[in-house]
Amino acid sequence: MAKLNSKFVCQECGAVSSKWMGQCDICKNWNCLVEELAEKTQKSSVAQVPENFFVNLLEDIEINTQATRYRTYLDELNRVLGGGFVDGSVILLGGNPGIGKSTLLLQILSEIPGIDNYVYVSAEESIKQVMLRANRLSVKNPSLKIASASNIHQIVSAISEIRHNSIVVIDSIQTISSDLIQSPSGSISQVRFCTQELVNFAKANDVIVIIVGHVTKDGAIAGPKTLEHMVDCVLYFEGDRAYDYRILRCEKNRYGSTDEIGVFSMTGDGLVEVANPSSAFLSEYGDNVSGVAVFSGVEGTRPILSEIQALVSTTVNPAPRRSAIGFDPYRLSMLIAVLSN
Repeated sequence: MAKLNSKFVCQECGAVSSKWMGQCDICKNWNCLVEELAEKTQKSSVAQVPENFFVNLLEDIEINTQATRYRTYLDELNRVLGGGFVDGSVILLGGNPGIGKSTLLLQILSEIPGIDNYVYVSAEESIKQVMLRANRLSVKNPSLKIASASNIHQIVSAISEIRHNSIVVIDSIQTISSDLIQSPSGSISQVRFCTQELVNFAKANDVIVIIVGHVTKDGAIAGPKTLEHMVDCVLYFEGDRAYDYRILRCEKNRYGSTDEIGVFSMTGDGLVEVANPSSAFLSEYGDNVSGVAVFSGVEGTRPILSEIQALVSTTVNPAPRRSAIGFDPYRLSMLIAVLSN
């Protein structure tokens, strides 16, 4: 009979302790250790090695850089990814609830030149709910397969026959679980184990896997920090739900730069690319308007003009009072002194 091993895992940083403590020794957070049970199975120390375990770099591998990239019809996404998706890569996409992650992924799966198999696995919504969104976004892809499942072993078995030129979307990793781990879905052990299974599948079969991750109240992807080290690319989909604009940022990319950003606009028919973000970030004010200044910044290879606004009013006090929100007041005083001279 399998022996159960009890351990206490920090839900913030993933540190493991043999006993419960009020404060984690690693991240110093309080009341974050949760008991988890894991079966201790007997494993063989000798593993079988396949015949083609090693390959010769120059003789057995055909180097073709043009075939390893799959460009989508969204140029903003291609810019952030460094030119498109790479075979066998694992992408982690995070963002606040309702920001448009599922909308972006369904639009990506509508058509990608060179991709033959499209799989969308949703553990949060039913098949009918996903199809309703796909119809609203006018996704007409006969090769797109949709499934609703939350067991990682069932998902991997269903997609085990998929090979090259394929893309698989998992929405989301916090709702996927394994029967081999006794902790509930969304815990540190479940997230780490399920992600490792998907990474192994992607690398062994050269399949593009996109994993959706929830974010914490601080804006970081929920789960251990090692989750970001396991994947090849980490994307953040940001934006204010009160406005239509969304920004796609890259925090990690093994196949490209992390300086580029993509700008989208949320509409009733889905996400629309914003080719000229400067036009969206500048208002209709004319020249010589008090309290308005245009700042030119560079994001990767793209210059972006943004507007800095200040509330300016007259005062009868001999010494005017200057204050700022979200900006260091001492740095503000230094800038004002430089501009005054």
